[in-house]
Amino acid sequence: MLSMNQEVYRTIPHRPPFLFVDEIVDRDAASITTRRTLRADEAHFEGHYPGNPIMPGVLLCEAVFQTGAILLAGRTDGEIGNLTPVLTRIRDARFKNIARPGDELTIRAAITETQGRFSFLRGSIVSGEKKIMTVDFGLALIDENRAAS
Repeated sequence: MLSMNQEVYRTIPHRPPFLFVDEIVDRDAASITTRRTLRADEAHFEGHYPGNPIMPGVLLCEAVFQTGAILLAGRTDGEIGNLTPVLTRIRDARFKNIARPGDELTIRAAITETQGRFSFLRGSIVSGEKKIMTVDFGLALIDENRAAS
């Protein structure tokens, strides 16, 4: 049986320093929950409000998008193979609170609609009782071999 971290590596192509999911907590066919602990030594904290480090909103969104990509990969028998998860839409991103080093983020994504190869999802991040952000987004799994043709 694969550890949760190995499963993340197996299902999406992202790798540090641009991987924002530490482990899969729970999932079913239509939704997933992952976790990420923010570390003070992450490079973006050095320059994003020095002395008062804040996780950039775009990277919070990326954590949600990666969580959604893991969900979609799981729907392809867990092996992403030649499929590349590609972001196709971002809508209604709302930031409610700040995420800082040391925060443990619980990241959720759920499919709201599927049209052909496109999936539309709603995602959120919480830290403890604190809602950090929400976003609606679209992803497609693109076949690398067909895209090059």
